[in-house]
Amino acid sequence: YERLDWDNRQRALKILSTEFGVDKKRVKDLIQHYLSLHDDEKSKAGDGENPLEAAQFRTQRDLRASLMPLSVRLFEQMNGQAGGLKFLVDLRADLLSALRDDNLPALRALDLELRALFSTWLSPACLELHQVTWNDAASLLEKIVRYEAVHPISNLYDLKRRLGIGRRCFGYFHPAMPGEPLVFIEVALTDTISNSIQGVLFDKPPISEEDATHAIFYAISSTQAGLSGIDLGNFLIKRVLRLLQQDMPQIKTFSTLSPIPFFLKWLLPKLASFCFEGNEQRAFKEKLLLAHEEKALKDACGDDDTSGESIMYRILGASDPQWGESEQLSAVLKVPLMRLCARYLLLEKKRGKALDPVANFHLRNGASMERLNWMGNKSKKGLKESAGMMVNYLYRVESIEENNQAYITRGIIRASPKVEELVAGGQQSAL
Repeated sequence: YERLDWDNRQRALKILSTEFGVDKKRVKDLIQHYLSLHDDEKSKAGDGENPLEAAQFRTQRDLRASLMPLSVRLFEQMNGQAGGLKFLVDLRADLLSALRDDNLPALRALDLELRALFSTWLSPACLELHQVTWNDAASLLEKIVRYEAVHPISNLYDLKRRLGIGRRCFGYFHPAMPGEPLVFIEVALTDTISNSIQGVLFDKPPISEEDATHAIFYAISSTQAGLSGIDLGNFLIKRVLRLLQQDMPQIKTFSTLSPIPFFLKWLLPKLASFCFEGNEQRAFKEKLLLAHEEKALKDACGDDDTSGESIMYRILGASDPQWGESEQLSAVLKVPLMRLCARYLLLEKKRGKALDPVANFHLRNGASMERLNWMGNKSKKGLKESAGMMVNYLYRVESIEENNQAYITRGIIRASPKVEELVAGGQQSAL
């Protein structure tokens, strides 16, 4: 399989999904046989074994076995071989790519089978927690650099700083994939809740580790495309939280400094609807700026003839966002963007849960939304994704389970009064 080109790999996956499935005829025969076994009240009389009941149990067992696809048995045998788990993880990465090209029901079923197997094989009880340090093997450190997806590591000096004093990096590993991190998290030890990723990444630790009272989870990276949808990050955060509590009891506050990677993808289409002249796209227009916000933006840009939303679209949608360097533009954009971002995080939902995937991840873990940080990420990527904003999610140990249940069962998002006030201000002004 590994020697095949992409077209032939796709063919192999389709063969695996269609010809290594369930024996439908045997399933049908067993169902008919099971339905033919009727309870006979007379046969139940007496204290001896009921042969009819025994036949029903045997048929149920055979039916369960017949419903297991041949591909699952093949995967289980592969997993028992050296390198088998890594091969299957990479196979699922190919499968997910194939599904994007051709969303066949048989391929979807094969994906669900592999995903279910991974959920069992990679349960937290089977994983090993390891603190990554500068003394680890060079091959592992290279993978940390390559897999870091949130805040890219620029060089070895940057990596050494992230593994040094006042910083921690922990990863989950599986014995069948030695030296291969499945997911890892980076932590900063501070005396306050951080509001800027540049400060976390580039400033020297402000205090000694003995005086640290806050642990900031500032990056969590999943390393294997084939494990998409396998929830390892939530277990890792809680495991690291408990470990830090044990090793550093003076740390009382556990928070994240999280990106908002899809905020502008949500906002820009709404702003774009104002760029059409006349009555075009009227049905899609939603007035996003309050009167005083629009006036301040027009005054700052010297443009009284264009709607505030169109001006904002022109500024935020630029391929090279330089508005963050302008104190005047930054000042007039701060109020509306903070309000709209708070709305996006708190009110915009998908199937009753937060639309933003990072928010959904932490809220499902039992965190609460603590603070929205203006210019928390001044990098080009940060400006293009979230207008430079970042958010702190707070993990209060005593409230994690309560928050988790409120969010999972009722879609309730716990947030601090400051975040709620950002949204409430806009709603009250609209009345």
